[in-house]
Amino acid sequence: MQQIRVGISACLLGDEVRFDGGHKRSAFCQEELGRYVEFVKLCPEVGIGMPVPRPTIRLEQHEGETRAIVPKTGEDVTDRLIGFAERAQGHLTHISGYVLCAKSPSCGMERVKLYDPVNGHARKEGEGIFAAQLRQRYPALPLEEDGRLNDPLLRENFVMRVYVYASWQQLPDPLSKADLLGFHTSLKLLLLAHNQDAYRALGREVAQMQEVTTQARTEYIEKVMAALATPATRANHTNVLQHIQGYFKQHLTAPQREELTDSILSYRKGTEPLLVPLTLLRHYLREHPSDYLSGQRYLNPYPKDLKLRYGI
Repeated sequence: MQQIRVGISACLLGDEVRFDGGHKRSAFCQEELGRYVEFVKLCPEVGIGMPVPRPTIRLEQHEGETRAIVPKTGEDVTDRLIGFAERAQGHLTHISGYVLCAKSPSCGMERVKLYDPVNGHARKEGEGIFAAQLRQRYPALPLEEDGRLNDPLLRENFVMRVYVYASWQQLPDPLSKADLLGFHTSLKLLLLAHNQDAYRALGREVAQMQEVTTQARTEYIEKVMAALATPATRANHTNVLQHIQGYFKQHLTAPQREELTDSILSYRKGTEPLLVPLTLLRHYLREHPSDYLSGQRYLNPYPKDLKLRYGI
């Protein structure tokens, strides 16, 4: 696989570009994820020519529309931020994910303060102007905020999606039915763990597809990434683990089957992390190879050294 590129708010890599001249360095991004991806860093506010330090921006609702306003001067910088997103597309064409700075009026993904300009009251219902542009322009692109990456489940989910999307981007264009089928087959257990309805629906769509048109290709990956965006539940993981277990039932001794069953149930109860039954399953896969299981991204969705399944 080629080097994966991930967009990121520049302040999260330690660049002192925030309104107060500071940064919000993310240790996980810089020290862990940064070992495996090439970051493409941007700061929309600096990108539109604002200085460091600078007057703060806030989101205001004007006639039902969200605008980015500099309260100190009353200047509306919304269109400039949208223009920056347009100009940035050349840098973002080949990225496989984006890490955004939480609570920022330009980069916040959710729960950004949205002010009523009349009474000054704020509701945590806004979305940063640049973040909204990313979501609209790249619907399948995995997005996450730095604060949410402190949650082990959300962190694992984001990195998994980045690697799935990167693999999709490297498929040929135009895409043959065989290539699509091979990619989809590799995702079956991941989809089963994250969204059973999507697992069934996408399976039918791929089977019935006669030709992979540009529209079909776009709709397929958008549906896949939407399905994977919901973190897998413990119950769904258990279902997938038991499904994999079935492939080995003719090969394992009674004590081995009992050990594997106990490990899966211990995970289901929350007394062991997901990594424990997965390690056993990978061991049995090495002893009893299966082409189908070996091709499943569920078992190895990203570099093991990231250790993202230790905490889930």
